[in-house]
Amino acid sequence: MAKGRQGSAETEERTRDRVLQGVLTHGPVSAAKLGELLSLTPAAIRRHLDALEEEHLVEVTSHRQHGAGAGRPARRYVIAPQGHSQLGNDYLMIAKDALTMLRQTVGEEALKQFATARVSEMEERYRPLVEAAGPNIADRAQALADAMSRDGFVASAAPMGPSLGAVTRLPESMIASMQLCQGHCPVRDLAEDFTVFCDQETQLIADLLGVDVRRLSTMAQGAHVCTTHIPLSRLTASLAEEKAEEPGPAEEAAQ
Repeated sequence: MAKGRQGSAETEERTRDRVLQGVLTHGPVSAAKLGELLSLTPAAIRRHLDALEEEHLVEVTSHRQHGAGAGRPARRYVIAPQGHSQLGNDYLMIAKDALTMLRQTVGEEALKQFATARVSEMEERYRPLVEAAGPNIADRAQALADAMSRDGFVASAAPMGPSLGAVTRLPESMIASMQLCQGHCPVRDLAEDFTVFCDQETQLIADLLGVDVRRLSTMAQGAHVCTTHIPLSRLTASLAEEKAEEPGPAEEAAQ
């Protein structure tokens, strides 16, 4: 009998871990939607979410969908700061102490070089995957999100505004865009004190996609996700110059 109770407790714990991971992957997410995704009954999903909320691993946020009209905002679950810590922020406090000492003894430039070295390694791994997606910015953003997810960022790329078709020819007033969202950040706790990590990561996204992106929110500043706005019709100056130098169809025919 005791063995049976132990097995039941282990099953409950594994399911609760699945629910926590589900909130991380799909949040902000409703209890009904999460239960559907994880094939759990409404009673079971509520039980696990209530337990995770009591442990301060998840929290509820009000979420109003675009175009939903007036009414009470829907309740959505997101990962709480303590939940991020349980899900893999396993670097030690000594990292903060080391970076603080680096800044105090050598200066801000040394700290920036450290952060730059980190994103340079990321760029080396991500660039071939992004380049393989072709010149379309939306495709490149999706490839980058997939690559970042494999590194534990739980990233997603979603279109915003008009249709993605022929986005480079949209008038300025109808610029289509995407949002790159990161549900987890391995250096979130460090970035709270050293914002250079966020700055360098934002620049990395811009360099890989070839557009001037803008950070809308970061977990380091208290948001539930890191969100980056990606315009689909404004190229960076360097990429625009490269495209301008490419021969057009008439020039290629003449050659």
